Amino acid sequence: MVTTGTFTVKGMTCDNCVRHVQQALQTVAGVSSASVSLDNQQATLEYDPAIATVESMTAAVSEAGYTMEEKTG
Repeated sequence: MVTTGTFTVKGMTCDNCVRHVQQALQTVAGVSSASVSLDNQQATLEYDPAIATVESMTAAVSEAGYTMEEKTG
């Protein structure tokens, strides 16, 4: 089952940052789509939560040099 989630991404300052975050997210198994917005400082992801955990996705972004957390509410 595919889930859509919105996450806050911190540390992005340019289009290259957006590409780095998007590429990092697309390497995570179970992520089928990643759309990253510099203006909104967020990522919208379609992923299979049975395969891609929030922890694995935030770790991938962290390894790329940024921070990401799930938006709640």
